[in-house]
Amino acid sequence: MSRILVIYGTTEGQTAKVARYLGDTLRTAGVSADVVDARTATPSPDSYDAVIVAASVHARGYQASVRRWVHAHAQVLNVKPTAFVSVCLGVLQPEPKVQRDLAAIVDRFLTSTGWRPAITKHVAGALAYSRYNWLKRWAMVRIVRKAGGDTDTSRDYEYTDWADVRAFAEEFARSLHARAAA
Repeated sequence: MSRILVIYGTTEGQTAKVARYLGDTLRTAGVSADVVDARTATPSPDSYDAVIVAASVHARGYQASVRRWVHAHAQVLNVKPTAFVSVCLGVLQPEPKVQRDLAAIVDRFLTSTGWRPAITKHVAGALAYSRYNWLKRWAMVRIVRKAGGDTDTSRDYEYTDWADVRAFAEEFARSLHARAAA
């Protein structure tokens, strides 16, 4: 049985939710999966057959714990099947400038860490208004209003396409099964 590490960084918790869902889906597909928060543990990727790294975009970058872990293990990651799952609300905005900005954020992360994942998957995140302090809530409402999004701060909004996340995890597991059979 293939063994996969799903390591993640999260700020408001949506990326943790995505990472746990990836782990559950991989296990259902017959793969052993460990889901680890990069802030609390830094496992070596050496004992895994594949690695999925998930992180969310905040202030035009990803969590420092994920950046440090990927940078420290890039050499090993570059010889294993790997995927990067980038969680960001900007995925919902089809404007070319927004998409260019997102691509630049991913490119900056990958260049600075030296990692070359086989797959980069973009996943929509969530607006967790109930977890924001007043300043962040105010800033997010301004950003979201400009983008034409949901601005009612009395509730949270989840935009993650769970069927798409499941399909991605299942395909990743299939590719590992095929690689093991070859």
